[in-house]
Amino acid sequence: MLGSVVGEHVGRGAAKPTLRVVDGRADAFRRLIDRELDAAYRLAAVILNDRVEAEDAVHDAAESAWRRWGDLRDPARFDAWFRRILVNGCRDRIRARARHRVVDLGRELTEAEHPRIPDEAGAAEARDVVDRALDDLGADERVLIALRFHLDLSVPAIAAALGVPEGTVKSRLHRAVLRLRAAIEEADR
Repeated sequence: MLGSVVGEHVGRGAAKPTLRVVDGRADAFRRLIDRELDAAYRLAAVILNDRVEAEDAVHDAAESAWRRWGDLRDPARFDAWFRRILVNGCRDRIRARARHRVVDLGRELTEAEHPRIPDEAGAAEARDVVDRALDDLGADERVLIALRFHLDLSVPAIAAALGVPEGTVKSRLHRAVLRLRAAIEEADR
């Protein structure tokens, strides 16, 4: 149970009492999670390349963190612990998406009939190429790319976040960058 529940009447003659939860654990969790939500959303959006799905992933991660709140040994490491929950959730979503790939024929037909007018700097086209290249990567590779280049985490920080040795991060990151580069070159042709 979250803690003690205290009933209070609101105003004189109120028909229903309002309830308020009094629990130090819930307050501590709320303070910690509030600090992480914006960064978590940005990370999920980069990994998933879908804003709506990123919101769902962050919500699910926050819910999972609350359920597993008792497992956290060191509250000072909440950010890394929560990031690991979020990254694992994003990884699962990418894998599920790959199993149930849906092609939007309407979008493809529209783009074929009405090609986009490139902007002067070509930035939109470049973003599309990178997005398509990221979509070709596996879940683990996308997570590594997002942690390294979006969050600008060091190899030791990524290793700690994922719970793997630094050498494993280096080799996987190297392969992910090579695959990303090859996918970008292929899309560029």
